[in-house]
Amino acid sequence: MKKLLMLIVVFGLATWTITSCGGKKEGDKKEAEDGYDDYETAEADKPSGDDLIKQGQALTDASDCKTCHHLTNKIVGPSHTDVAKKYEFTQANITLLAGKIINGGSGVWGEIPMTAHPDISQADAEKMAMYVLSLDGEKRQD
Repeated sequence: MKKLLMLIVVFGLATWTITSCGGKKEGDKKEAEDGYDDYETAEADKPSGDDLIKQGQALTDASDCKTCHHLTNKIVGPSHTDVAKKYEFTQANITLLAGKIINGGSGVWGEIPMTAHPDISQADAEKMAMYVLSLDGEKRQD
């Protein structure tokens, strides 16, 4: 009899735990079916353009860019400000410059090739390009 009572208590406790921890009430189930749960309708916070530019600045400052580029003066390559003046601040140019950061390039600013940085991700290279393109005060156009 004690074993039966103990089994009933354990079973009841297990059932209560399962239903109280994550179990949905009938009203909650209807909300979930209708798609009105708060966690389903809340949009994820996307970083603003300014946040992406700040992240790009941090990535640029932490990289070897300063070996060849200066903020305002030509060293081996053009200054970052000169790059910003040459290219409009558009998604197409962000993608173009990110590709040059990753793959390197030559011929646009002279004969000295830009070193490739294949270890930089596309997303990080785009943030870096956004930072550089922002240096002439231009706002993103698209």
